[in-house]
Amino acid sequence: MKKKPNFLYIMTDQHRADWLGCMGHPVVKTPHIDALAASGTVFDDFHVATPVCMPNRASFMTGRMPSLHGLRHNGCTLPMRANTFVDVLAAGGYRTASIGKSHLQPFLAQSSGRPDDPEERMIQEAWKPEEGNFDQEQPDNYDDDLLYEVKTPYYGFQHVETVTRHGDKCGGHYEQWFRQNCPDWQAKHDPSNELPHDYSCPQAYRTPIPEEYYPTSWIGDRGVEYLKSKADQDDPFFAFVSFPDPHHPFNPPGKYWDMYSPDQFDPDLPYSAHKNPSPPMEFLTKRWQNGEGPELPQIAFRTDRHHIQEAMALTAGMITMIDDQVGKLVAALKETDQYENTVIIFNSDHGDYLGDFDLLFKGALPMRSVTRVPMIWSDAGQDTIARTDAMANTLDISASILERAGLAPYNGIQGESFLECLHANTAHRPDLFLEYNDSGSRLGFQPPARVRSLRNKEWRFTTYQTEDWGELYDLVNDPRETTNLWDDPAYRDIKASLSLRMIDHLTDQMDKSPLATKRA
Repeated sequence: MKKKPNFLYIMTDQHRADWLGCMGHPVVKTPHIDALAASGTVFDDFHVATPVCMPNRASFMTGRMPSLHGLRHNGCTLPMRANTFVDVLAAGGYRTASIGKSHLQPFLAQSSGRPDDPEERMIQEAWKPEEGNFDQEQPDNYDDDLLYEVKTPYYGFQHVETVTRHGDKCGGHYEQWFRQNCPDWQAKHDPSNELPHDYSCPQAYRTPIPEEYYPTSWIGDRGVEYLKSKADQDDPFFAFVSFPDPHHPFNPPGKYWDMYSPDQFDPDLPYSAHKNPSPPMEFLTKRWQNGEGPELPQIAFRTDRHHIQEAMALTAGMITMIDDQVGKLVAALKETDQYENTVIIFNSDHGDYLGDFDLLFKGALPMRSVTRVPMIWSDAGQDTIARTDAMANTLDISASILERAGLAPYNGIQGESFLECLHANTAHRPDLFLEYNDSGSRLGFQPPARVRSLRNKEWRFTTYQTEDWGELYDLVNDPRETTNLWDDPAYRDIKASLSLRMIDHLTDQMDKSPLATKRA
């Protein structure tokens, strides 16, 4: 009986689709990821379910939209009672591991309490509190030298090695290892020991931490060790190796800091290219003109061309460092004779504006730069086509992996397997539905942004709750989304048609689990 395929799933953080050599980037060097692309199938039109970390990672795990799985925005948690496709793999005999960034629970210190309520409430929420440990990624668990043991299964993972936060001061198991293994680790974490540089971009920081002690290297090394440990075992494995870069802050270590120069990069979609900027774009522009930075360290902001070039150069350094770790992971599979039976998948949780309209980071505006992400499926055990332009999204990953593993998905999954697109350039979804829910009032939105968006090959249609404006872009004639046609009367019929299609998607956002057990 042929052994079921292994899976190595490599995820990056805040990595837009076009920042890979195999996706046509003219500068950034990614030879190992490009080699994966050459041996597999590249998706040219792959998007997220929502362009922000936690809810999209939960959509990846569950195959369900944030409104259904419950992790609606950063700071929420994925309920313990939620099944994931990793649970199915584990039940089907797979050994499952998460190495690196999980982010299914908050990893920053919990707030001191609730915001003041307008009136005292005997019961705070519509649902009774769920039982379970939702603090396993919290920083205080990793303060001691004794290795913190994550209670498993952790959303289906039997083996968990955590990395929390971003940059050179990541937490979790990495932080515990760093304290125990890096000489003078306190000095390496002291901002006063920052290495000299001439960058002025916000959140650009030249870390004194050597490459071998940086989180990206640790994740790569731990991933290699896990893969090698499975070489002589009969059970198939699913290894999720997740890097917290190239997410800001911008601090690639060692040679990766100056591997690229800002003048190599040409931000070619300035703010002036947009014919009628949206209110949030105007809001960010006013803040920039007033000398104000981001509202919060994680929130989108507008900046000048030079800062964008610097951010691009440092982002490229982080991506190439990840690429080197990808090379190590693939080499480990080949050295242990596991490569031929391992499906290798490369993906990201969302993108980054990274200079589009002079913006950095991500936010409520669902531009292509934040919703379109890399997706490479390399399967040495099957003949596949080189590229597909089929539209697919994060929801579909779970169903596709389960089909390749020969396992049935659970009731209520919204993902649709795209495996047929690997063998012929056929259509998958006619359109994609995306949502975005903010936890606070930002980018000028009052109340917090609630965004729903529909994207197909011809149009991007986006509505904003309580707002009297929206967005409509002709993707055939305006693929870079520079002219908003929302108020143009010539497109009234298009808006009506897309509105009905949006309503159809919204109507489908009903939880179909559990199935009824009685007639009535």
